[in-house]
Formats: sequence, structure tokens, C-alpha cells
Amino acid sequence: MHPSPVAQIPAAPSAVALAHFAGRLSLETDCADVAESLRDGTVDFVLLHVVGSAEAYARQHVPGALHLPHRQITAERMSEWPADTLFVVYCAGPHCNGADRAALRLAQLGRPVKLMLGGLTGWADEGFAFASGETAGSHRERSEPGI
Repeated sequence: MHPSPVAQIPAAPSAVALAHFAGRLSLETDCADVAESLRDGTVDFVLLHVVGSAEAYARQHVPGALHLPHRQITAERMSEWPADTLFVVYCAGPHCNGADRAALRLAQLGRPVKLMLGGLTGWADEGFAFASGETAGSHRERSEPGI
């Protein structure tokens, strides 16, 4: 009997899997974890909506997110936050690489960053509510999650 397509390539040793998945989780988070943090008030990161126009952001964004397009991520702009601030970036969804571009810029600036998998598409797929309207650019302000 032949092994299934799943088992044709053996699973990695546990130590390799541990390093791989720990590495992924150090770079990524998901919509459910962000939503839980918003819901329970343990927001120890700055959530950045990194693509689109101000009008598109005003129509629909994740609650609590600040609009900062990836092209505007500069050392000067990021100096508003302490150097150890964790940023979580998201874009439109899996078809968009804006969050990757933002994460790269933040990493180049030496800033801690994670990408929120799925972006707006993932947020919608999970059934979480969106916010709308303008949000001030200060990291000191917190929106009600509305989740």
C-alpha cells in the first residue's frame, strides 16, 4: 500500500516543527487574537490599517486601528511611539501585500511587528464588526471595539 499524499513526505522532527511554528507565531497573529485583545482590553500593541485611501479607511476598518499607509511609515512618523511598541499591521486581505510591505518597513526601522493574517477579508470571514468614520492619529486614543 502506498502512503497518502499527506504522508508521502514525512513530518519534520518535533524540534524542527517547534522552531518553525514558534517562528511563524512570532511574526503573525490572527483576527481572533486581535479581536479578543480588543474585547478584553489587553491592547498592548498598535493596530495599523496600512493600505487604501482615507475615504476607504473611513468606510470600513478594524476597530481601534489607525490609518497609516505603508508608504508613510518612516522613522520620523514612527517616532511618535516608544521604540519597543509592538505594531500589528493588516491590509485588505490575502490578495494584498500591503501588510507585508508595512511589516518590512517597520522591521527595517527596528520596530517589533506582526502581521494580522487575513486582513479585512479575514476579519469579515470571522464575523467581527467593523468600525467606520475617522479616527484620530494618536496612539493614545482607543476606540471601542464594537465586536
